[in-house]
Amino acid sequence: MVRSALRRLRGGCAEKAASWTFVTCRPRRGNVGMLGRGGAAVIALLTLAGMPAEAAAEGASEPRVRATLPWVATQLVPSAEWLVSNAGVRFGARWQVTPLLYSFGIDPRLSPWRVLVAEPIVRHAGSVELYGSPAYLAGGGTLGNRWLLRAGVRAYLPILDRGEYLSMSVGGAALYHRDQAGMAYEAGLYTLFGFLGVQVSHVPTPGLRMTTVTLNVRYF
Repeated sequence: MVRSALRRLRGGCAEKAASWTFVTCRPRRGNVGMLGRGGAAVIALLTLAGMPAEAAAEGASEPRVRATLPWVATQLVPSAEWLVSNAGVRFGARWQVTPLLYSFGIDPRLSPWRVLVAEPIVRHAGSVELYGSPAYLAGGGTLGNRWLLRAGVRAYLPILDRGEYLSMSVGGAALYHRDQAGMAYEAGLYTLFGFLGVQVSHVPTPGLRMTTVTLNVRYF
């Protein structure tokens, strides 16, 4: 790119690309000697610094990621969950929504932020997300005993092939169950581009002490 700018500088031309304009004139021979290679390089670098991000990205383009009706339909499919406590084992269904995700593992020329929808590589190549996760448990009497609500933070780290073959997660969440509030700590492993995973969380809060195992299925 610097050589191209230098050629335009020496040839004397006017070009327009996107929102920037680069105007030069053909210098005299005497001025070329006075300018020198060092001065020409400085001007070229200053010109490149004025380019917009689209031109500097050299072909990198933002993916069109948005929520669609098919995507919403897949989010309604729950993941299976088992809750283990002193009262025994209960089966449940768990959902998740991701209001905000920041990825530190993708191409730095692209936006690291995602809202609601995040591609598998964006999430499992390395990211931090805010999430909400309601779960409905079988049995337990009243509705207050059947619903388990979580809101937390989770970090994903790649293990094999940028997380496409294997990745892990660690996180924590505030939860509400049986009219009580508590804290949960969680770890997980994922494979098949993050489509399938296992999450294990533990709640040490007295009165809510329990462990949950979730067979995590994500359609992104």
